[in-house]
Amino acid sequence: MRMTSGDAELVLMPEMGGAVVSWTIVGLPMFRAADPTATTSRAHACYPLFPFSNRIANRRFTWDGITYELPPLIQQWAIHGAAWQRPWNGAGNAMTLDYKPSDLWPFAFYAEQIFDLTPTSLGITLKIENRDTKPVPAAFGLHPFFWRSASTRVQLAVQSMWLPDAEKIPTGKGPVPPEYDFNAERALDDVEIDHCFSGWDGTARIVWPDRGTALRMTCSEPLRHVVFYTPLGRPFFAVEPVSNRNDGLNHMLDSQDHGMTILAPAQSITARVDMVLEAIS
Repeated sequence: MRMTSGDAELVLMPEMGGAVVSWTIVGLPMFRAADPTATTSRAHACYPLFPFSNRIANRRFTWDGITYELPPLIQQWAIHGAAWQRPWNGAGNAMTLDYKPSDLWPFAFYAEQIFDLTPTSLGITLKIENRDTKPVPAAFGLHPFFWRSASTRVQLAVQSMWLPDAEKIPTGKGPVPPEYDFNAERALDDVEIDHCFSGWDGTARIVWPDRGTALRMTCSEPLRHVVFYTPLGRPFFAVEPVSNRNDGLNHMLDSQDHGMTILAPAQSITARVDMVLEAIS
């Protein structure tokens, strides 16, 4: 699927996990460059996270008195939900998924991504609807990989950080350490981050001084957690707007900041992610 608006182009691949292959403006990639050899949605520029984001401790969670075990998808982890593992349907400016229960996730749901492209912006509306016969937990988010150069700078306003163990499962929440603090705009440099943050105001700013442009992200509720991923030596990084904290499924009873929503049958939640390109002086 291909969408254009002025000098902007968006390429989608619904059959590969509802992925965005590329988003370019005047031929320049906003997300990481397209990979023609990609064989999974997570190798593309952006992919959807339904019905939860990030990792689940021990690949297990309990709901309504039943404990469910999920399969390992990346290394030993149950991670990023089920939708990126399933082919979506695509038509017009939308990709949709009518998910049926499987080992990936035990409850039925409907997921939707609607794309609004302009010459200088991309808006993505996310929706998840409970298609099961009983109330179930749900969350969602996006996993965009942004283009990165040696001079890329980021501003990301958050209040706290989830402190991970060796398996990257949070053990608690604490202040943001100075080396991970991007509340004021700063260069990515050589800091390596793969953490979930809370108290996010839903905005981020990515600055490309070598291009003379910046990309401003604005997200609606309930996307109030963000995963910041900055792998060393790679030409990309990720700012992932998500509704749930890492392992939120296992902390719905002991945390007020888990980010999961209990949806009754046919109930849904939606969110919007807007990314706008701006000139900088």
